[in-house]
Amino acid sequence: MSRETSIPGLDLDAFAAWYAAQRPDQLPDATPGSLSGRLIAGGKSNLTYEVTDGYSWWIVRRPPLGHVQATAHDMGREYTVMTALADTPVPVPRTFAHCTEASVLGAEFYVMERVTGTPYRSAAQLTAIGPESTTALARAMVETLAALHSVDPASVGLAEFGRPAGFLARQVRRWGQQLEGSRTRDLPDADRLLAHLADHVPADDGAAGIVHGDYRLDNLLAVAEDPAPIKAVVDWEMATLGDPLTDLALLLVYDGLADLVGGNLVADVSKAPGYPSTGQQLEWYAAASGRDPASLDGRMHFHLGLAHFKLAVILEGIHRRFQQGQTVGSGFDDIGAAVGPLLAAGLAAATGKD
Repeated sequence: MSRETSIPGLDLDAFAAWYAAQRPDQLPDATPGSLSGRLIAGGKSNLTYEVTDGYSWWIVRRPPLGHVQATAHDMGREYTVMTALADTPVPVPRTFAHCTEASVLGAEFYVMERVTGTPYRSAAQLTAIGPESTTALARAMVETLAALHSVDPASVGLAEFGRPAGFLARQVRRWGQQLEGSRTRDLPDADRLLAHLADHVPADDGAAGIVHGDYRLDNLLAVAEDPAPIKAVVDWEMATLGDPLTDLALLLVYDGLADLVGGNLVADVSKAPGYPSTGQQLEWYAAASGRDPASLDGRMHFHLGLAHFKLAVILEGIHRRFQQGQTVGSGFDDIGAAVGPLLAAGLAAATGKD
C-alpha cells in the first residue's frame, strides 16, 4: 500500500491518538506520523479506509463528506450488527472500536478487521476465474443470504434492532422521504411508483429476519478458489429487522442494472459466463431458506418495485453530492442518468408489466 498521510475525511494523527487510547493492545504507538492509509476505491456511499502502522492493519469506516441524510450512513448500526453476528454462520469482520464523537474525524466512525478477499464488481473479474467458479461463488452468495435470514435476531441480541411489524409500509414511507431529501429535479416516475407501492403493500407474512439492506456480490469479500468462498459480508449501514425478500429483490435488481443502464455503474457481474439467471437464484434461495417457491413468486412484484425505487433514490442522493462537489474519487459522472431508467423499470415490475 502506498503511504499516504493526507487523506480526505481521515486525519491519521487524530485517529492514532484516539485508537491508541481505545485499543492500546493493538496500537501502542500514537506518535504523529506513525500511521499511513488509503481510501479504498469503489465506495459511492460510506468512505472506507485501510490504515496501517507498518505491522498491523485496520479498516476505518465513516460517512461520506458533505450532504448526509439523517437516516443514512449509520455507523452505529453497522458496528452493532456485525458485532452481533460474529459467532453465527454469517461471515463478518471482527469489530474493534466505535467512536460517536465527531471531534475526532468530523463524523462518527468505527474500526474493524481487515479481511482478505475480493469484492467482485465486474464480469471481467469473474471471467478470469472461469464459469464453474463463478457459478459456485454466486451460489455461495445466495446461500449466505439465506443463512443471514435464518438467524434468530433475539438469539444474537438484536431483538430490538428494528420493528418487523409494518416494516414494508415504513420502507415505502422512508424511501419516499429520502427521495425528497435528495431530489435534484422533477422525477414523475418516482411519484407514480411511490404511489403504487403505497397502495399495494403486502401483508406481513411472519418471515421477519435480519435484513442487510444492500446485499450484492461486491458487498462480499470473497476468495473464489476456496471451497467456502465468502469470507465477509460488509457494508451493513442499512441493516434492520424486516422482510428478508427486500434483500433478495435488491440483489436481483443490481444484477439487472448493467442491461438496464449499460456500462459498469454498480456492477456488471451478471454478464459473466457461469453467472446464474434470476430463476436459478430464486431456486437456490428457496432451497437454502426452506421457503415455498410459490410464496416467493407471489410477493416479488412489490419487492422488485420497491428495490428499483430504493436504488433510484440512493443514486439520486449520490448524484446530488456529485453536483455539489462533495464526492471523493471518480466514477460519479453518469450516476444521475441511471435514475430515470430504474424508476421506469420499477413501475413495470411493480405492476406486472415487465
